Amino acid sequence: MSDSGTPAGPGRAAGPGDGLDEALLAALFTQSAVGLVVLDPQLRLVRANSLVEGVETGQYIGIRFTEVFRLDDPDGAEQLMKQVLAGEGPVRDHLVRGRLRRIPGDRVFLVSSYRLDGPEGPAPGLLVAVVDVTERERARAREAALAAVRDAVGGSLDVATTCRAFADAMVPGFADLAVVEVVDDVLRGAEPPVGPLPPGTPLRRAASGRCDAVRNTAEGGSRARGRSAGATRPLPVRTPHALAAADLRARLVPLGPDTPWPATDPGGARAVAETGAHSLIVVPLTLRGAVLGLVSLYRCGAAEPFDEDDVSLAVSAATRAALGIDNARRYEREHVIASTVQRRLLPQAERRQAAVDTAHVLLPGRDSGCWFDTIALSGARTALVVGGVAGEGLQSAIAMGQLRTVIQALAGLDLEPEEVLARLKDTADRLAHERAALPPADSLQGEPLSASCVYGVYDPFTRTCTVARAGHPAPLIVGPDGRALALDVPEGPGLFSADSALFAPATVTLEEGSLLAFCTADLLSGDRAAERITQTLARPGRSLQQLGDDIVYALPDDTRAAGAALLLARTGTVSDHLVATWDLAQDPTTPATARVLVRDRLQGWGLDEDTVEATELIVSELVTNAVRYGTPPLRLRLLLDSTLTCEVHDGSTASPHLRHARTVDEGGRGLFIVSRLASHWGARHGPDGKVLWTEQDLPDLPAAPAG
Repeated sequence: MSDSGTPAGPGRAAGPGDGLDEALLAALFTQSAVGLVVLDPQLRLVRANSLVEGVETGQYIGIRFTEVFRLDDPDGAEQLMKQVLAGEGPVRDHLVRGRLRRIPGDRVFLVSSYRLDGPEGPAPGLLVAVVDVTERERARAREAALAAVRDAVGGSLDVATTCRAFADAMVPGFADLAVVEVVDDVLRGAEPPVGPLPPGTPLRRAASGRCDAVRNTAEGGSRARGRSAGATRPLPVRTPHALAAADLRARLVPLGPDTPWPATDPGGARAVAETGAHSLIVVPLTLRGAVLGLVSLYRCGAAEPFDEDDVSLAVSAATRAALGIDNARRYEREHVIASTVQRRLLPQAERRQAAVDTAHVLLPGRDSGCWFDTIALSGARTALVVGGVAGEGLQSAIAMGQLRTVIQALAGLDLEPEEVLARLKDTADRLAHERAALPPADSLQGEPLSASCVYGVYDPFTRTCTVARAGHPAPLIVGPDGRALALDVPEGPGLFSADSALFAPATVTLEEGSLLAFCTADLLSGDRAAERITQTLARPGRSLQQLGDDIVYALPDDTRAAGAALLLARTGTVSDHLVATWDLAQDPTTPATARVLVRDRLQGWGLDEDTVEATELIVSELVTNAVRYGTPPLRLRLLLDSTLTCEVHDGSTASPHLRHARTVDEGGRGLFIVSRLASHWGARHGPDGKVLWTEQDLPDLPAAPAG
């Protein structure tokens, strides 16, 4: 561009040979603090000052601006410049990305464009101010990446989620590819090893993130097949990863054909080749001298190589990630311990009941306080229990174990369901008082307890199920015809609540083959949850375990995350061939009659002589006690199952007590003899009197006789 085409200064008219214009032009191109480029109307370079680094004026004269700076979006930049030429006003501080031939890597330019107006005629061109703000933008990118790590990492107590959040925060703002590997034992709940890590330590890929360009490059490659998330590899020897794990210091590694270490890590070398990675930062994930894993950050293709400032940022980000991973690991460890305690405190196998088939499903999750139980009661009855202690962690599991132990002990007393829950709540109140009395510094002191329970008893002889509940959902019932049955059980107060209301039971008569579903509240959350479960239970031809699995398959995802317990029971009756019942007279000769009846029945069942003689003596003592101290009606029942049960019913409500007779006493040894011959014995009360019962173990039980 000639001097006569330079713009005139403010307040002066331009003229040929004007010295001021020439001086102004010289000052701009020699003393300006920014790079200046003059373009003609075709956007070709006419002149540039020395501050435009990487551009040699003589070499690029006549070349289009977008080609000189090799812009990523040349069409967009030219469109803006044409708008300036058309008189639509200047463009100031527009960020563009490109590359310079003499300076490697991507560059970021701050571009401002102004139209050069001549004294007459069309505009002679543009004055473009170009400032290389690459370092400034890199600093901003580093700050943004670190801020993203601060915002994203630490919000989850899951190790894998924490690692994914870290990888997502680093890509694509800071790195093109990020890989987070965690020591395999750490993911399994073990304490992290104190560095250095020995070669061969198993590392599991917990998360990885790739920008779109890298994803497209590596699509379908062996890297995607062999190094996917969750894959495990031994720490390779003589690699930057091994060195970083040895001295716990970050490594900045240029990658290229001459890199010496890929031979010891062929998988890593293949990944580098497939992604076009040329720069690597390896940072150990360390916390208080312990090594949690490694972070590998790559830049690929035309991206600017990492520098030492990037290493500092990577170390800061990895420190934040290590803290988040360690917090998640600690929570995961406590969760594993709580889940293990929960499992150990629950029934370890399905318990065979006399007239009820049962199956359960326990979903692991955050809730470690839910439990279920089936308890064999006297008279072939079965107690069905499901409960839950609200909260997560070991303390919830411990409180669950305490409540389950208490309810098992109470069930053995043959109490009614409402009475069992009332006494269970008394125990819960004492536990709550003990927690409230802890020192103020104890973290448990400020954590209130909350629990619920439903307790039902099924009697196969009356085919009734009596249920009481403490802040827990009522069981769902489906008849053998697939029709849902209503069971309106009044809701009692929660176990740790301050409510002192009484528990009220409800009783329903069931057809043989009916299904009962006792479950925690989480399974009944959501729209039409109860209807969905009852419809599943009505499916014909499915076993109890299959029905339980079907219910789980239909659950919302959030239910499975929280954890839940489900107890299914299919009701039945006791076979007539395994039961013998006699109505007896209230007469002194009745014990002898009872002995004869019992001997005849037990021999018919094929029991051995020792069992027959022991049972004769037990029945004689129980019937004698009922004749002397009881009231009519008097009834004797034998039940053959996994044990031999003897029951003597009379109309009196007075309970006998075991005592040790003195040498000079003529009586008082009856129940003592019974307790020595029977495995278990007890008394239960009902509205029409009491039942004294005994159970004898039968290790070699013969097959049930045919009809």
